[in-house]
Amino acid sequence: MFSSCWDRVISCCCCNGFKQAKQDHHQDIKEITIIENPAVKKVESEVDFSVNSNLTSAKAVVRPDGERFIALFDYTARTKDDLTFNTRDILEVLDSSTGEWWMARAITGISAGKSGYIPANYVALKESIDAEPWYYRDTKRLDAERLLLVFPYLTLIQLHVNKMIMYCFSVLHQGKVKHYQLEKLDNGYYCVSKNKSFPTLKEFVEYYSRQSDGLCGCLGDPCRKVAPQTYSLSYNTVDQWEIDRSSIKLLNKLGSGQFGEVFEGVWNDTTSVAVKILETGVLDRAEILAEAQLMKKLRHPKLIQLYAVCTLEEPIYIITELMKNGNLLENLRTPLGLGCFRVAAGMAYLEQHNYIHRDLAARNVLVGENNVCKVANFGDREDSSTTSDTKLSSSCIKYPIKWTAPEAINYNKFTIKSDVWSFGILLYEIMTFGELPYPGLTNTETVEWLAKGNRMSCPPKCPTPLHNIMMDCWKEKEQELTIKELYIFYKFQELILCY
Repeated sequence: MFSSCWDRVISCCCCNGFKQAKQDHHQDIKEITIIENPAVKKVESEVDFSVNSNLTSAKAVVRPDGERFIALFDYTARTKDDLTFNTRDILEVLDSSTGEWWMARAITGISAGKSGYIPANYVALKESIDAEPWYYRDTKRLDAERLLLVFPYLTLIQLHVNKMIMYCFSVLHQGKVKHYQLEKLDNGYYCVSKNKSFPTLKEFVEYYSRQSDGLCGCLGDPCRKVAPQTYSLSYNTVDQWEIDRSSIKLLNKLGSGQFGEVFEGVWNDTTSVAVKILETGVLDRAEILAEAQLMKKLRHPKLIQLYAVCTLEEPIYIITELMKNGNLLENLRTPLGLGCFRVAAGMAYLEQHNYIHRDLAARNVLVGENNVCKVANFGDREDSSTTSDTKLSSSCIKYPIKWTAPEAINYNKFTIKSDVWSFGILLYEIMTFGELPYPGLTNTETVEWLAKGNRMSCPPKCPTPLHNIMMDCWKEKEQELTIKELYIFYKFQELILCY
């Protein structure tokens, strides 16, 4: 339903600046306490360890011991058992059976000769194409343009078209992005012009970095990639994620909501996190643990990652990754305005795993460093035991009327299609730079107005085709289109570029 259309609106984040790991921090790192949680079940690793994760999750691949990898990003040890390293350091993997955290020995760099755990998605096999700084796996043309309009560098792109692999590269020249398609000849060589071909992509890049030879200009330095999230705080919190609350230090208050307050915090004196402190007695501990168990399995670059919980005493803490720049609604009057399209892949992932959000809105899209946008406040799984594909809302939970589909308002039932309705409202928020939906109407008036078949008109300066997509999101349940059908009818990325 969502996947095809979401895939068309995916937007990768720009990346600049990395935290330098200039010294060994092991002496400053505390021992961490992991508490056995009787409610926890083992979470199988379903993460794709490539830099840009596909929508489909993949099982972790166990690497042969002794293989050498190159660090793609800087990493500063979070525990005494971790290994600090810098970008381009060479690491030998000693044991990859632990899933997303590997035991490795540093061959070069700041920790040369030392061993410790490393995040598996921070490295790539030495001599592989993924280890090249100019290579961006599964990157769309629009993503490349956004990168290059911020950083005047080269991006090499891999696209999958009809089960074929097509390589392209993009260059910023005189303020405009130029795209070139590479042709792979019958002999396996690569060329942009048949007058000159190369046996490898690396040789191609090296040649055109020295001379333009028919291109608009020489290839510049590659765009730096943004470091991916880790899917747990450390190697020993992957499954045992009930942690000692004394390991959490609370800093600034970030906001408050229906169930409690959110603070910026630090785990183990090393790692920035967000801490949601639930009001005492608002939610049942067993319910929280069950939901956390489900959320722990959801792993995608465009979803806020659950790290840990503290439930053994009140108030209950929920520990997630930190997004420092607030929510999208707060940023809509800035150049981040179109950032909502960056969360599309996360919504596709939720749908793929049969989850519904129930409160998709600009306020629940968080913005982090480098303008990375991610979906937050999700975690409701559809109950396959109910008839049809619905999820009954808990009576103690309030939902925002103006973002909620009529069938959810009237019958207290939520489906994946009700998320489609909310996506249409999210588009309206974006195109009006944060205006409240159904202006001038109260919640009660909104429900009555919708029941008569009314829908919001096209916002000022909003392209008509984009408003048509909103209208398709807001069709009656028996008439509404799936996101896959919307994808067939409309070319989302072209609409965004025109806007």
